[in-house]
Amino acid sequence: MIKRNRVLVKLSGEALIAPDGYWLNPQTLTTLAEDLVAASRAGYELAVVIGGGNVIRGAKVGAAGWIDRATADAMGMLATVMNSIALESAIEDRGAAARTMSAVAMPTICETYARQPALHHLKKKRIVVLGGGTGNPFFTTDTAAVLRAIELRCDAVLKATQVDGVYTADPKKDPKATRYDTLTHDEAIAKDLKVMDTAAFALARENKLPILVGSAHAPGAITAILEGKAPFTSVVP
Repeated sequence: MIKRNRVLVKLSGEALIAPDGYWLNPQTLTTLAEDLVAASRAGYELAVVIGGGNVIRGAKVGAAGWIDRATADAMGMLATVMNSIALESAIEDRGAAARTMSAVAMPTICETYARQPALHHLKKKRIVVLGGGTGNPFFTTDTAAVLRAIELRCDAVLKATQVDGVYTADPKKDPKATRYDTLTHDEAIAKDLKVMDTAAFALARENKLPILVGSAHAPGAITAILEGKAPFTSVVP
C-alpha cells in the first residue's frame, strides 16, 4: 500500500477549456476546487501543479517556427500562473486556505516559490498551488510536478487524466485496450506510454516516487483515488 499522506496533484490545463472554446470553464474549476478541498479536509496535505495548455503550449508554438521555443515556454509558464491563481481563488471561495507560489518571480501577484515556505504552508494544511513550471524552458509541467513532489517530500504524485488509468492503447479509440493496475517506471519508459514524459518518469524512478494515474473528472474522484476507492494505475519503482 502506497503511503499517501502528502500528495502532489498534477492537473491538465486543457481540462479547464470550456465547451465553447474559452480558456477557462468555471464549472470545471469549481469541481476541481471542491475535490481538492474535500481531500484536504479528509486529512491529506496537498500541493498542486496545473498545466497551461488551455492558454498556450510552448512546445507546440515553438515547433510551429514562428517564435523560438524558449520564448514560447516562457509564455506557457505565465499561463500556468494564470491557471494557478484562478484555482487558488476557487479553493479559498470554498473555505479552505490556499497559496499560489510561482517559480517565476512576480511578487505583486503571488509568492515566489521556495522550498521551506512551501513546506511551511503544507504543514499548516494550506493547499499549495505551484505555478511557473520549473522556471526554465524545455521542461514540461509533468517534470515540474515530479521535481516539486520530491523537493516537498510528497508520498506520491496523482496525475489526473481523461481516463481511469494507463491503458495498453487509447481506450477511446481501441475497445480492446486494457488498463494496467501496476507498472514500473522502467516499463512506462520502455513502452513509451504518453501519460507523462520520459524525463518525469526518469526523475521519479531515480527518487523512488510513486505516480498514481487516474481520472479526476467525477466529483470526489481525488479523494476516492487516494483512498483506493476508485480505479487507477500505480507506476512504482
